[in-house]
Amino acid sequence: MGKKALILDGRTVDAVVADQLIGIAEDWLAQREWQSTTRTLRALKIAPCIGCFGCWVKTPGECVIDDAGRDVARDIVGSDLVIYLTPIMFGGYSYELKKVVDRSIPIISPYFRIVHGETHHKKRYDAYPSVAAFAWSEGAQDGEEREVFETLVKRNAINMLAPRTSVGFVDSEDPQDLQDLVARNLGMVVGS
Repeated sequence: MGKKALILDGRTVDAVVADQLIGIAEDWLAQREWQSTTRTLRALKIAPCIGCFGCWVKTPGECVIDDAGRDVARDIVGSDLVIYLTPIMFGGYSYELKKVVDRSIPIISPYFRIVHGETHHKKRYDAYPSVAAFAWSEGAQDGEEREVFETLVKRNAINMLAPRTSVGFVDSEDPQDLQDLVARNLGMVVGS
C-alpha cells in the first residue's frame, strides 16, 4: 500500500452517521490502495493545548504534554490525507477534534512567510497532508453555521500547509448520499 490516510473521529457521543462515514471512507480509500487508520479521539487521553509554545522552543516539533496528542500529531505529519469527522459545534469543530487541531501546531515552524499577501508559518517538514472534513449538525444547520465552519477548516488548512482541502456537509443519512458525499470530497483532495 502506498499512501496513508488518517481519519480523526471527532464525535463526542455515539453517532450512526460517523460510523457510516468511517466505513465508506475506509472502503473508498482501500479501493484506491490507500492505507487508512482511524483514531477515535474521545477514547484517547488528549489534554488541551496550553499555549506555552514549548513545542517551538523547548521541544521543537513535539508538544511538551506527554499524552496521546503527541502520537496523533505524529500520525498527522506522517499521512498524505487527514479526514476530520465532527459534529458542528457553534460553527466549529467538536471539542475532541479542536484539541487535536490545536495540538498539531508543533508540525509547523515558528517562523513566518508571506503567502498571497498573508503571514503564515513556514514548513517544518517537506510534505503535509491534504485535509477533508465531513461535518453534521446535532440540531438544525443554517447557511451561516456552514459558512463559518467551512471558513474555519480552510483557514486552518492553510496554516497547516495542506496542499488541498475539501469540506462536505452531511444532509442525509441515506447510504447512497453518504457514498456520493465521500466520493466527491475525497476525490477533490486525492483525485479519482
